[in-house]
Amino acid sequence: MPSSKELHATTSPFEDKIGYYRAVRHGSSIFVSGTTAVDPNSPPSAPQIFYPGNARQQTRVALNECIKAVQALGGQGAESIVRVRMFVARNEDCGPVGEGFREVLGKDNGEQVGTAATMVVVGGFVDEGMLVEVEVDAIAEE
Repeated sequence: MPSSKELHATTSPFEDKIGYYRAVRHGSSIFVSGTTAVDPNSPPSAPQIFYPGNARQQTRVALNECIKAVQALGGQGAESIVRVRMFVARNEDCGPVGEGFREVLGKDNGEQVGTAATMVVVGGFVDEGMLVEVEVDAIAEE
């Protein structure tokens, strides 16, 4: 039986360097890989991070990249997202990450936008300039 899996790649230097896809759709489910505020035009040998030191803005950039990936695979966008996982490098950035989340995907964005969400503090990321990494799961209406 042929697979119904669809793949979406971007120009992120980490996708190329590590060899993964930004997002995968299987059936109506869309899974977006860990996404950060990396400049997609920077080279894999020297990736650049947007908004150094600003966890709120990095969160907004990462979530908006996730929304674009959901749309690229047939989802509506923020309305299709059902779960968000936020990984934060430093405890003190949990508040700003939450603010960025609320601004992009929080329940005040209309009755069609709202997700389950988890935030976890981790030991760091592949680049020390990254303060937050987010993953999202979405459902595309058939």
